[in-house]
Amino acid sequence: MVIYCDGIGDPACCMPLRGMFEARKRVFVDLLGWDVPVLEGRYEVDQFDDGSAVYLIVTDEDGRHAGSARLLSTVRPHILGSLFPELCAAAPPRGPDLLEITRFCLDPRSNARQRLDTRNVLVSALVAYALDHGVSAYTGVAEMGWLQQILAFGWNCRPLGLPRTIAGRMLGALRIEIASDTPALLAANGIYRPEPLQRIGDLEAA
Repeated sequence: MVIYCDGIGDPACCMPLRGMFEARKRVFVDLLGWDVPVLEGRYEVDQFDDGSAVYLIVTDEDGRHAGSARLLSTVRPHILGSLFPELCAAAPPRGPDLLEITRFCLDPRSNARQRLDTRNVLVSALVAYALDHGVSAYTGVAEMGWLQQILAFGWNCRPLGLPRTIAGRMLGALRIEIASDTPALLAANGIYRPEPLQRIGDLEAA
């Protein structure tokens, strides 16, 4: 199942969000060693996790977190514009129809095959969300290994500047154009795995 949530209160307010923030802590703090805030010793939550953030969450058959991503408005403070503008050859792109993909997270408790399947479902969900909500493009910041994967997916994607080493990590910025032909471009490379998007509030009401 793929669900989305537009804005949060307490990170522990529901199981999918709780699982997402716990997985982010396991990946970005425990595994990658990022120096980012941790709430209650369990949840990775930073200054961009506010009421304007949107979360896409892939769950397994038991409703547990398998993968997730956070979307930030580029007309408000966001990671590329606020923290890493030097990764762009020109000014960081901004606009009401342009969102930033951040905290793309695959649960480390899954095996390699499961993570690949979840990655494809989550990438497809990002495209579906964009097409459903009038998003024309995404931006993002990624370490080189992940950046090279994103560029190879087959969609219309380009770097925004030359990669740089920042705090010991080689980082690059990119822009992904989303259009009606994006699903077919991903499908041609075996990436497209569409599943219906369900809003958390609608599930709770049901």
